[in-house]
Amino acid sequence: MADQENPVFQIQRVYLKDASLEQPNSPAILLEQTQPSVDIQLGVEATPVADGIFEVAVTATVQTKIEDKTVFLVEAKQAGIFEIRGIPDDQMGAVIGVACPQIVYPYLRGNVADIVTRAGFPPVHLAEINFQAMYEQQQAQANGAGAGTALAQ
Repeated sequence: MADQENPVFQIQRVYLKDASLEQPNSPAILLEQTQPSVDIQLGVEATPVADGIFEVAVTATVQTKIEDKTVFLVEAKQAGIFEIRGIPDDQMGAVIGVACPQIVYPYLRGNVADIVTRAGFPPVHLAEINFQAMYEQQQAQANGAGAGTALAQ
């Protein structure tokens, strides 16, 4: 009974769930002197694992190109398992969509920079993300009130 009265928010584990690196045009593309373009896509997803236990994952896709040729493509998914109990239903979305990604994201940033560096390129440092604004934009779009481009896909 006491567990239901007191809110619980605990990190059970943070882990790298998936990571991949592709350099389809190496080694020839490495000799190019042109500055590549960089495209970064981010996404957040949450999955209930058990009663009061959720997996929240933040995914990053980083693709660099010179003209139409890919220099490298990194896809990484950093996840965390969270115990969340006793939180009012109207606050659960913000906890899962804002608080959890804010905890997981720094690990994803480090792993992406490390993968790119180990591939022989200067590190790509993902920008800080305002998950509150991202969550609010997704909520507005889900309610049909939003216009513009979604940050997460």
